[in-house]
Amino acid sequence: MLRTTVLTLLCATAVAGTAHAQTQKPQTLKFWNLTTETITELKLAEPGTNKWGKNQTLNDKDKTVEADERLKLSDITPGVWDVSVKDKKKRSCVLRNVTLSGTDAYAFSISEDDMAKCKGK
Repeated sequence: MLRTTVLTLLCATAVAGTAHAQTQKPQTLKFWNLTTETITELKLAEPGTNKWGKNQTLNDKDKTVEADERLKLSDITPGVWDVSVKDKKKRSCVLRNVTLSGTDAYAFSISEDDMAKCKGK
């Protein structure tokens, strides 16, 4: 009797754990602005396609991403993406093959060094 009860509890726990994992929301991916400027446009595309998605800055209350601010991304999954970014200084940059991780407090960031690499392009 005890053995049957223990087995029943173990099975119930396993089933409950599986059901809980399936009902969890997908992880929210975030962009972290590590530049010194406010980002006014942030778009992503599958690598090499130039088929840019929506402007992700529209997800923010003021429709921009200030320096050191994080932004929730929508309709984006972890993986490799091309990223197009523009800031208030009218600088623009396309970063190719950016890996978006789903394991950190943010999926990816853009720094001043990244923006500097786009000068003259």
